[in-house]
Amino acid sequence: MLCCILAEDPLSICIACTLQSCLNKNTYSPEKCDQHLRTLYKCCQSMYKQTEGKGDSSACPMPNVVKRWLKTHGEDVS
Repeated sequence: MLCCILAEDPLSICIACTLQSCLNKNTYSPEKCDQHLRTLYKCCQSMYKQTEGKGDSSACPMPNVVKRWLKTHGEDVS
């Protein structure tokens, strides 16, 4: 899986833009965008792990939000 590593990595911005496009197209069916959201959150989780929770990206929610979402959607958050 491709992951964002740096704070303002263009890949994380690209993933976020792809997610936004999907949500715009599927206004009444956001569940169709779950894979895009999962990819973004996994990318964010990777960045937070590599920066010991101190990373910052305009495309990523706070670390605890990412961790909680991944956990409730069946992902390993250890």
